[in-house]
Amino acid sequence: MDGTLVDTEPYWIESQYRLVTEHGGTWDEEKAHHLVGQALTYSASVLQDAGVQMGVREIIDHLTAQVVNRCAERIPWRPGARDLLQELHRERVRSAMVTMSFTPLARAIADALPTGQLEFVVTGDMVSAGKPDPEAYHLAFDTMAANHEVRTGAPLRRQKCLAIEDSVPGTAAAAASGLVTVAVPHYSPLPATGQWHLLETLAGTGLADLQELLVREPSPAVA
Repeated sequence: MDGTLVDTEPYWIESQYRLVTEHGGTWDEEKAHHLVGQALTYSASVLQDAGVQMGVREIIDHLTAQVVNRCAERIPWRPGARDLLQELHRERVRSAMVTMSFTPLARAIADALPTGQLEFVVTGDMVSAGKPDPEAYHLAFDTMAANHEVRTGAPLRRQKCLAIEDSVPGTAAAAASGLVTVAVPHYSPLPATGQWHLLETLAGTGLADLQELLVREPSPAVA
């Protein structure tokens, strides 16, 4: 979600700077960018090391509330993301959101989209291990696969599911889960390792493009 569907990273970074400064610590862009795509529990521990004298869950709730408030003013959608979701929904392609943000922010973003575009949401507070661990993507696949055979008469295969990510932890999690992974770098550079497909942007990307990527699996590592 953050960095792929919406450009909320500036909101997170702004909130991190403010919180660390309020506690007399120091923060910089390198530390902030290191947290892009990471599990919020990990991010909270890094902020504690930077001087924030709050508990992990307290830090997470504080930062989440700040970002939710900013999104209530304006949701910064990423180029092409909503157009792609609209086309997928129109063509009856099932879509879900897998994010390390917690439920309040994820629901705020999901609820801003037209009804039905996202079938369900997997959030950071629904799993025990955050990205780069693949648990969240395993949960998403299992949820989507649960009634797929009833709908279609055939089981859902991971090689027919595609994950779109923008960060190092996100692409690592998606690829490790066995899903075909598409990397659309934003704040974090993503090398061409062969574990994922690289796209410069989602702007102009449509269903036909994604179908072509499913045929061209990047490597046996995600097969």
